[in-house]
Amino acid sequence: MIPLTLAPEGSEVRVIDIRAGRGLVARLLELGITPGSTLRVLKTFGSGPILLDVKGSRIALGRGVAMKILVGVVQ
Repeated sequence: MIPLTLAPEGSEVRVIDIRAGRGLVARLLELGITPGSTLRVLKTFGSGPILLDVKGSRIALGRGVAMKILVGVVQ
């Protein structure tokens, strides 16, 4: 289990836990980022945002938000 920020580019990850307040958790749920969901890390921008493929949609998350999402690497 690692923070999403440490997942390598091109990897497929499964969300294990979201360690954030209710408001942020609700927003991530609206974006399709839920415990058990699978994401693909498309691009990381150094200390900037992370670009993800979430159910066919591209979503950029800031590093602070991505640090709160714990994942396991699938591939």
